[in-house]
Amino acid sequence: MILQKRRVFLMMMLLLVATVTGATANPDVKPGYQERCGDVIVPYPFGIGEQRCAMNKHFFLHCNSTDEVLWFGKNMPARNISLLNGTVTVGIDTSYDCYDKSGLQSGLFNQSISLGSGPFTFSDSRNVFTAVGCDTIAMVTNDEVTFGAACVSLCTENVNMSKNNSCSGSGCCQTSIPKGLKSLDITVGSFSNHTNVSEFNHCSFAFLEDKDSLDLSDWLLSRTPKPSDTSNVVIEWVAQTEKCEKAQANKSSYACGMNTNCNYSDNGQGYRCECKKGFEGNPYLEQGCQDIDECKDPQKYTCHGKCHNTIGDYKCKCSLGMHGDGKEGCQGFAITTIIAVIGAIVSLVIICLLLFMILSKRRKDKNFRENGGTVLKHQRVRIFSEAELTKATNNYDDDKKLGEGGFGSVYKGVLADNTVVAVKKSKGVDKAQMNEDFQHEICVVSQVNHKNVVKLLGLCLETKVPLLVYEFISNGTLFKHIHDKRSQVLASWSNRLRIASEAALSLDYLHSLADPPVIHGDVKSVNILLDDNYTAKVADFGASVLISPGQTNILATKIQGTFGYLDPEYLMTGNLTEKSDVYSFGVVLVELLTGEKPNSNAKSGKKRNFIQYFNSALENNDLIGILDFQAADEAEMDEIEAVAELAKRCLNSIGVNRPSMKEVSEELAKLKSLNQKSWAQQNSDETEHLLGQSSQSFRNNASPPTSQSQTVISFEIENYTDSI
Repeated sequence: MILQKRRVFLMMMLLLVATVTGATANPDVKPGYQERCGDVIVPYPFGIGEQRCAMNKHFFLHCNSTDEVLWFGKNMPARNISLLNGTVTVGIDTSYDCYDKSGLQSGLFNQSISLGSGPFTFSDSRNVFTAVGCDTIAMVTNDEVTFGAACVSLCTENVNMSKNNSCSGSGCCQTSIPKGLKSLDITVGSFSNHTNVSEFNHCSFAFLEDKDSLDLSDWLLSRTPKPSDTSNVVIEWVAQTEKCEKAQANKSSYACGMNTNCNYSDNGQGYRCECKKGFEGNPYLEQGCQDIDECKDPQKYTCHGKCHNTIGDYKCKCSLGMHGDGKEGCQGFAITTIIAVIGAIVSLVIICLLLFMILSKRRKDKNFRENGGTVLKHQRVRIFSEAELTKATNNYDDDKKLGEGGFGSVYKGVLADNTVVAVKKSKGVDKAQMNEDFQHEICVVSQVNHKNVVKLLGLCLETKVPLLVYEFISNGTLFKHIHDKRSQVLASWSNRLRIASEAALSLDYLHSLADPPVIHGDVKSVNILLDDNYTAKVADFGASVLISPGQTNILATKIQGTFGYLDPEYLMTGNLTEKSDVYSFGVVLVELLTGEKPNSNAKSGKKRNFIQYFNSALENNDLIGILDFQAADEAEMDEIEAVAELAKRCLNSIGVNRPSMKEVSEELAKLKSLNQKSWAQQNSDETEHLLGQSSQSFRNNASPPTSQSQTVISFEIENYTDSI
């Protein structure tokens, strides 16, 4: 009983080993036989190891176990075996004939190969006979000398050998071989021992090679023989050297397995086997051709319905409600249903888009009316669409943001005509208040047209709160250049004086020449911008008011402005006058002189009022000690003192004692004129004194410093409000 159990166990183990071996073995090799030699797979009918592993002695190959080289006959290493094409690719040594510079032969090798009487022939369709050299004649024949072919290659100078060389007799030549060739004798020689071309070509080469692997760029004319000089030669084989009808009559010797077709070879030497349609595998094994499951490869085997695999084929049944050949394409109910569904979806999408467009149009029209569009469209400003500004600012991308304040943000935009603009966009705050502020600002700015006032280009009324579109001012705020010590714009007094004069000129225009006159209401260095040429432009009219004829002041219901710049009289009484702008401008003058911020401590570090700090320096004749720059000479110092005295007058706590903006503007204009004359005179004196020096050096010393860098505009768009 125990012995019987052991036998059963042993049989199960043997069955398991056989199953595992069969599952992992190469299907093109007989089970249990060696399947490869080195990198070359050896499929049946070929075999290695023992002769019984091959179909017959002609297909038995030798595998060198030391260097793992598969040998096909003598001195021919096999590199690839193809069942599908019926070929073996082997390596064959190249024939050569070499000479030294004296014309003496230095090397000679002529190849001679025989494939014997087996089912092998050299492929006439895959191989080409090639000779390389500039004094070369090459010939190929067979052992029986039943055919012969030759080619000649000559050249008098070095030829650039390339992969696409035509090989028509200059540097190389080619010719074909006939079908059924079983032996080769390749002979190569020279006409004049290479004496005429010895400078660049010592050797002639001749070889047979597979057209697909031939690369003439490897065959330089200066090449000399090397042990690795072998060519890939394709050898065709057949299973047996007889016709299919005769072979199939003898089942015992017939080489093809089940589910195969017998095909007579193109070279007329015999037949080869191939798997029938719907099968794949090794046709030379008894059950080597296995059924293909076409349903697993829909890319290769098309099925427009339900796929069902059959032996040697597959069926494709159209889906329910459809008809036709599923392999070619099904027609009927399902396709129309899909089209109807798609049509319904498309129609629904179109309806939704139309509804969205209608509602969007209504919303924009409503916003346009509520934002005063019926009135504002008659103003001298351009009305932009929401889509235009969204595109111009790249949907208000953060990278386009120039500045941000309490009410919203300013974005840089580029219009369709490449005009660069600044778009003022509100946050989601109280709409009624924002509309009032924006309409007020539009009303003020649309009345103003001055070179030193930022120009309103247009507005968009399709949003809940209007969007304002201003001209783009590229070099930022005066505040930035005063307090950023890296800026060189204000390095000279002449630039500071010019900017102050330009800002004063714009305020004088608002007070005296605008129709109706305008009180800015929020004069500060942040609201003075510098353009490409560093020309001053006054901006932000959110706190501005229009003055009726004969009116001198406005009683404010709320105090607007910025701490540090506000007129103390306005703070106490709520009366906004032109002199309120004068006071704020006086603060800007002190800021230009001292480089101090109005709401910061003095340079001494003591907590004291900004204005008191300035007045104290004047009273103590210490103006030079609080300056943010150095005067070039006494003339400039006189101008600085004059501006300081003007600033002091502007900062008088009693409004009526302050000068008007016209007086301020005229005085600054006179000082600027004197400064320019002084600078011109100084240049003239220096020119006379520095005769012989280069004009370039003179310009470097005389020109007022300007900034080499471009700064990004930064709008201060917040109006700080203190309730009384």
